[in-house]
Amino acid sequence: MNDDRDFSACIAACMECADACNQCFAACLHERDVGAMARCIALDADCAAACQFAAATLQRGSTLGASVCALCAEVCTACADECQKHAHDHCQRCARVCRECAAACRAMTVH
Repeated sequence: MNDDRDFSACIAACMECADACNQCFAACLHERDVGAMARCIALDADCAAACQFAAATLQRGSTLGASVCALCAEVCTACADECQKHAHDHCQRCARVCRECAAACRAMTVH
């Protein structure tokens, strides 16, 4: 991904998304019915890891950046879809931030 594009907006979106996912993960563990939150918790963990990986890949200028960003967008969308199902404020915030990150990552896959 060695081109002249500015990756800073996508890196920032990825870091914000990882943070939102980690906060959602932690908050879900304190919900009354943790079992009902299991898929949300799992996707929060996957999404935070994908976002951190994508940000690091872009920071390094990796030639695999576009591929990693495509995967990150897919994971963010899955996390957003799940979080959106839950009325909790932390889930709704996470869904919104995940959708923003997915859009930023998709923009990195266009040459």
